[in-house]
Amino acid sequence: MKGSFLFTPDLGVSLIVTAGECVDPLVSSLYASSFLASSRYNFLYSANFAKLYGSSGWSPSQRDRQPWLQVDLGRKYRLVAIATQGTFNSYDWITKYTLLYGDRPDSWTPYIMDGGNSVGVTENVFHYAFTAKHIRLLPLAWNTENGGKIGVRLELFGCSYDSYVLQYNGDDSVVYMYPEKRSRTQHDHIAINFKTLEQDGLLLHSEGIQGDLFTLELKRGRLYLHISLGSSVIHKVDGRTTLTAGSLLDNLHWHYVTIKRYGRQVNFTVDSHTVTAICKGEFTHLDLDTQGFIQTITLSVPCSQNNNNIRENMFTVTRISLFYLQKKMHYACRDILLKPMTFAGPNNYLQVPGYFRKPKMFVKFKFRSWDYTGLLMFTRFADDLGALELGLSEGQINTFLQFLGYRLNDGYWHTVDLAARDNLLTLTIDEEEGSPLKITNPFTIRTGDRYFFGGEGGPILNRFHGCMQHIFIDNEQLDIDVILQRQWGRYAELLLGTCGITDRCSPNPCEHEGRCIQSWDDFICLCENTGYKGEVCHMSVYKESCEAYRLSGKYWSGNYTIDPDLSGPLKPFEVYCKMKSYKAWTVILHDRVDGTKVSGSSIDRPYIGNVNYWNASWDEVTALANTSLYCEQWIDYSCYKSRLLNTPNGRPFGYWIGRNNESHYYWGGTFREVQKCGCAINQTCTDPKFQCNCDADYRQWYSDKGYLDFRDHLPVRKVVVGDTNRTGSEAQFTVGPLRCHGDRNIWNTIAFTKPTYITFPTFRPGSSADISFHFKTYRDHGVFLENSDDQLRNFIRIEMNTTHNLLFIFMVGDGIVNVTLRSPVPLNDNEWHFVQAELNVKLARIKVDYQPWTVTLLFVLGAANRTLRPFLGCLRGLRMNGVPFDLEGKVNEEQGIRRNCTGQCLNATIPCRNSGQCMEGYAAYTCDCNNTAFDGFYCHKDIGAFFEIGSWLRYNIRKKPISDEAAWANWIDPHFDNFSLGYNDTADDIEFSFSTVHTPAVLLYISSFVQDYIAIILKTDGSVDLRYKLGLITHKFQLTHRNLADGYPHYVNITRHNRTIKTQVYPIVELITIVEDARFDSPKSMFMGRVMEVGDIDYEIQRHNAPGFIGCISGVRYNVYAPLKAFFRPNETDPPVTTQGYVSESNCGAFPPVLGYVPWEVDPWFTTIGGYICPFNRSFLILRYYANAGHQHAINNACAFSILPTMVLLGKQTSTLSDVRSRLKG
Repeated sequence: MKGSFLFTPDLGVSLIVTAGECVDPLVSSLYASSFLASSRYNFLYSANFAKLYGSSGWSPSQRDRQPWLQVDLGRKYRLVAIATQGTFNSYDWITKYTLLYGDRPDSWTPYIMDGGNSVGVTENVFHYAFTAKHIRLLPLAWNTENGGKIGVRLELFGCSYDSYVLQYNGDDSVVYMYPEKRSRTQHDHIAINFKTLEQDGLLLHSEGIQGDLFTLELKRGRLYLHISLGSSVIHKVDGRTTLTAGSLLDNLHWHYVTIKRYGRQVNFTVDSHTVTAICKGEFTHLDLDTQGFIQTITLSVPCSQNNNNIRENMFTVTRISLFYLQKKMHYACRDILLKPMTFAGPNNYLQVPGYFRKPKMFVKFKFRSWDYTGLLMFTRFADDLGALELGLSEGQINTFLQFLGYRLNDGYWHTVDLAARDNLLTLTIDEEEGSPLKITNPFTIRTGDRYFFGGEGGPILNRFHGCMQHIFIDNEQLDIDVILQRQWGRYAELLLGTCGITDRCSPNPCEHEGRCIQSWDDFICLCENTGYKGEVCHMSVYKESCEAYRLSGKYWSGNYTIDPDLSGPLKPFEVYCKMKSYKAWTVILHDRVDGTKVSGSSIDRPYIGNVNYWNASWDEVTALANTSLYCEQWIDYSCYKSRLLNTPNGRPFGYWIGRNNESHYYWGGTFREVQKCGCAINQTCTDPKFQCNCDADYRQWYSDKGYLDFRDHLPVRKVVVGDTNRTGSEAQFTVGPLRCHGDRNIWNTIAFTKPTYITFPTFRPGSSADISFHFKTYRDHGVFLENSDDQLRNFIRIEMNTTHNLLFIFMVGDGIVNVTLRSPVPLNDNEWHFVQAELNVKLARIKVDYQPWTVTLLFVLGAANRTLRPFLGCLRGLRMNGVPFDLEGKVNEEQGIRRNCTGQCLNATIPCRNSGQCMEGYAAYTCDCNNTAFDGFYCHKDIGAFFEIGSWLRYNIRKKPISDEAAWANWIDPHFDNFSLGYNDTADDIEFSFSTVHTPAVLLYISSFVQDYIAIILKTDGSVDLRYKLGLITHKFQLTHRNLADGYPHYVNITRHNRTIKTQVYPIVELITIVEDARFDSPKSMFMGRVMEVGDIDYEIQRHNAPGFIGCISGVRYNVYAPLKAFFRPNETDPPVTTQGYVSESNCGAFPPVLGYVPWEVDPWFTTIGGYICPFNRSFLILRYYANAGHQHAINNACAFSILPTMVLLGKQTSTLSDVRSRLKG
C-alpha cells in the first residue's frame, strides 16, 4: 500500500478513534452561557437547565409558536448520538423533533430525529456521524395528556475533531506526486469532506497509462465516481464503471464522502447514502502513474468544470493529512454568509414592508422546490391599481397567466429577477438576459406597502413549499437577523437560517427502475412498463410460474410473462406455457435448439458452445429451474468418428456444463454422476465394450441422446466438444428447450404439532419487505413468524390474535406500529388461508385471501420468544421478498415439526368413536361429539336411559311457530316441492341400542306435522319391524325374526337415502327399496317409552304401544338429534325434552371400551403439578423446575395423591353398572 494516493485514508481524525471510543458526553460539562432558547416557561425552566439527568429542564413559553433550544459546544466535534428526556418529575416531554447543526449559529443543516419519554432516556444514534459546533433542537410534537407540554433535557455524544481546510476559487489545484513514481493497489480507502455552492465541479482525479482511472466529480448537485481498473483492447473489455450518490450537495453544508475498494468491489458513501457495485472488466488492481490531482482538469476526464468549494481532512495511509504536507498552505475557509429560509408549514408566509406608491418596483430572490405549484411572491398595488402575483404552475413561472421557464421545480436554486414600471414588466429567470419575459400592455405601477412571499396574499395559487434566499426589495437585501428578531416584517411557520429541502428521490425509493417524482413532503413512484406495481414498484404484476397461472384459472396454452422471484431483483421474462388439466409445462427456447456442427476441436482446445436463452438471463432461467418440481432438457450428440465420454475409463472428450458452472460427465437418458450414455442403461450401445454409441469411434454416423432430468444440475449452460480434429472427424450437437412443471414452493409444507419454532438466517429486506404464506389451524391464536435483531429493537411479526384478527406488528426505528386485519369470517376453520403483508417507506398493509388490504401509513418462524403465543397448525409456501423458504428442510419430528400438513387426527392413537369428528389441535386433538349420541373425550361413553312401566320421553324436533308454518305449507300441497316449507327430508340416519325382556313395545317413533311417520316396533314374539309412511303408502319391513327381548343389548341402525333403505340389526345388514315418495315431510317429535302423540295414530302403533317399553335404550340419534343426550347433558337452558314417569340415566349394561395406551400429550386425565408431569401408568417423572430431592419427594407424593380421585370415580361408575344389570334382570 506504500505510495498510494488517497486510497487508504481514514475519514478525519475522529475516525482514527474506534466507534466505541467516540462516545464522550459533550453537554454535561458546558457552562450556562452555552445554552440559548427562543423563550422559557419561567426561570426554573431556563435553557441552561436542559442537561440530561438535571433537576429541572427546559420548557418554552406557551405563547412561543416556534420554540427552539440551542447549544454552543465551544469547538467543532464529531457527533454520533443524542439522548433526550422530559423535564424532571412531570408529564412534559417531546415525541418528535428536528435537529439542526452547523459551524455557525445562523447557518444550519437539518437532521430529523424522534425521541423522548417522561422519565426514561431515549437514545438516537445518527445514521451517519457529522461534525458541528452549534446544535439547535426544534420540537415538533409533544405529550399533551395530563396537561403535558414541551420539556427537554439532552446530551450529545461524540469526540473532538481537528479540522484542516483548503479553499478553491475554481482555478486552483493541488498535485500529489507518488513517492515511488507509481501506485498499484488492490485495497483502497478514500475519504474527503467538502462543501460548495456550485452544482458542478471536479474534486479528485488520477489515471494510469494502462487505462486505469479514478475521478470524483460533482454534476448537478450529485457526486459521480468514475473508476476503471484497466481496459483490454484484445478482449474488448471496457473497465469504466460509474457510481452516483448524494443529491442537493450544493447547499454549502459539509458532506462526508468515503470510498472503499477491495478488488473489483466498490462501496461509495455520501453522508448516509451508500452505493455498492462490482467494477467492470476482469482486473483487480488500480495502477496509477506519477501523480494525482485535487481540483484540476485533464483530457481524459468526462466533461466537467472547476468549482468554488472547500475540502477538509484528506488522509494518506500513514494517517497524515495531505493538506498538512503542503507546508505553505493556510488552514482557513472563508465563510460565505447564506441565510436561507424554509417554507415548510401549511400556513407559512413571509411579509416584508416596501416603499409605498413608487412608480417602479424591483424584486429579486432565489428559490428551490419540488412542488409543481405554489405562490412565490404577491403584492397589491396602491390606489386599487391591482396586484402582481408570481408563482409556480406546473413547474413553470406564472405571472398574470404568462409563462416562462421550464421544470423549475427540480430542487435546484433558481434566481428570479422582476422589474416593473408603467407599461413594462420584465421577468428574468436564472440571469438568462437573452430571453426575459416582457409585458408591454398599458398598466400603471404604484407599489404597495407590503410584499408577501410563500403565501398569505395570493388569491389563486397554493402556499409555496421550499427554500428562498437573497431576497431583494427595491435593490435592498432583506436582513434575516432583523426578521428573526421580529423587528421588521412578519412571518409564520418558517425556518430561518436553514434550507430544509430533502431529496426524497435520492436514493431512488422506487424499485425495479421505477421513476420517482416528488413534492415537498411526498413522492410518487411511476411503475409503468416496469412489470411491477405498488407504492414503490415492489410487487410483481406477473405470476411466478406457469403452474401459478394454471391454478389462477388460465387454462389455455400460449406465451406468458413469469417472474420466478416475484419482488426479488430478477426481471420478469416471457416463456411458453403448455397448459394441461393437471399440470403446466414451462418452455424456454435458446439459440442451440437447431443443430450446431463442430470440427477442428481437440481435448486440449475444445469447442465450447454457450447456450443463450431467449428473453431471460442465466440467473433468471436458473431461478425458474430452482423453483420447479421437475425439469428436463433434451441433449443429442451426433458423431462421425468423434468420441464423446471416452468410456469406460478414459478422460471425456465431450461433456456439458450446468448450474454453478459445474461440469457433468453423464449424458441424456442416464443417471447423474455416472459416466454413461442412455444406451448403456438400455443395453443398446453399438459396441457393448463402450458406454456410449459415439465412443466406439466408427466411421459412421451414430448418436447419443436423451433427457437430462436432474433439476439441480439444469439448465444446460455450455456444451464442450473435444474430438473433431482428426481426419474425417465430425460432430453435431443439439440442446432442446428447458421444460419445467410444478412449483416446489407452493406446497412446501410443514405442521407445528408442539409449541416450538424453527430458525432461518436473519431476513434483511432493505427499504421494502413483502411476506406471503398459507396457513390453516384450529387454534384461535399464534405467532406465524418473527424477524428481529438480538435486542428486539427492530422487528417484524405476523400473528393471529383472535379467531378473526390478524396482526402485522413491526418496529423499524419509529416506535411499534400495529396493523390489525379484522376478517368477517373465522380464520381457525382448518382451511387454507393466504396471507400477504407488505412494508415499505410509504405504508404497511396486510390482507388475507381475497379480502381487501388493511393499510396503515436471526429470522424466526414459529414462536421463539417465550413471551409470544405459539402457533400450532400448518404453514406452506413461505416467501419473503420473493425468496422461498425451504420449510420441509427444517422437519424435526421430535421437536413437533412434521412434513406436510399432518397433525394428530391422521394417525390418532385413539380415533374418535361413534361418528365423532376429530378436531385437529396439531399438538393434540379433541373429538367433537355434538352431533353424536355419545359423550367422553373420544365420544366413547354411551348415554342411555332406563324406562320403567308407563314412563316416556318426547323430544321436539320442530318448535310450534315453525311447525304451524310447515303444516300450512303441506296442507296446500304436501307433495309439491315448490310449496313445501317443511323439513322435507330425503335422507334419514337412525341408530340406537336397547335391551329388554318385555314385549310388545314401540322402541322409537318419529311423528310429523303431516301423516308421515317412522316407527320401530318390538313385537310380541320379540321380532322387530320397521314402519315407514312417506306420503300415502305405509311401508312395512321386518328387520329380524329373532327374539331380541332376551335382556342383552342389541344395536339397530337404519339409513335411508331417497328410496333406498339400509337396515342393520347387528350383525345382519339388508337393503330395501321403496317405490313412491322419497321425502319424510316436516318431522315433529321423537318418542321413546310410549307414543303420546295427539291425532290419528296408526292402528299397528296403538296395538303395540301398551303398556309401553320397559328396559334400557341408549345411543339414540336421528340425523343430528340426540334426545337422551339433550336430556342428560343439556347445553341450553330449556331443552326441547318432556318426560313422564321414571326415566333414569344408564349405560344399559355396556362395558367400558378398551381404549389402549393414551400418550400423555393428549390424555384428558393428564395432570401437571408444579412443572412436573404426572402420567398415569408410567414409571417416570419429568423434572422441569425443581432440582433438589426435597421438592422431588413432595411432587412424587402429589402425583400419587392425584391418582386417588380417579380411582374413586372409576369405582363409583362400576357400582352404577352393577345396579343397572341387577335392575334389568329383575
